[in-house]
Amino acid sequence: MPVTAKLSRKFYETFGDEIANELVEWFNQVDATYRADLRELNELNFARFDAKLEQRWAQLDAKLEQRVAELRGEFRNELRELKAELVKWMFVFVTGGTVAVLSVMIAVVKL
Repeated sequence: MPVTAKLSRKFYETFGDEIANELVEWFNQVDATYRADLRELNELNFARFDAKLEQRWAQLDAKLEQRVAELRGEFRNELRELKAELVKWMFVFVTGGTVAVLSVMIAVVKL
C-alpha cells in the first residue's frame, strides 16, 4: 500500500505548484524504490532461509536413515542370537526327552 507524500498548502504557495509537485513525485519515487528494494531483500532472505531449511531437513533425513539402518542391523543381530539360543535349548529339551523316553523303554523291556 503506497503512501503518497503530501505537502502543506504553504509549501505550494512558497515554492509553486511545479516545484512542490516535483518534490512530491520525487518522494513517491524514492518510496517506491525503497519498497521494491525491501521486497527484493525479503525475497532473497526468504530464499536463503528456505535453502538452509531444505539443507538441514536433508541432513536430518540422512541421519535418521543412517540411525534406522543401524537399528535394523542391531535388531537382525539380536534376532540371530535369539534364534541360536532357541535352537540350542530345543536341542537340549529334545535330547533330554529322547533320553527319558529311551530310559523308560529300556526299563519296560527289562521287565
